Amino acid sequence: MKVDQARRMKDLERENMRLKKLVADLSLDNSILKEAASGNF
Repeated sequence: MKVDQARRMKDLERENMRLKKLVADLSLDNSILKEAASGNF
């Protein structure tokens, strides 16, 4: 694997991790809002 390919792979892995965290945060927010909307708080 060339250096530029390895660097690109590392950048994509970092971006993937960031996006996974964002999805987890938004899923938690969504769950909290659903629970609040249903009156189970």
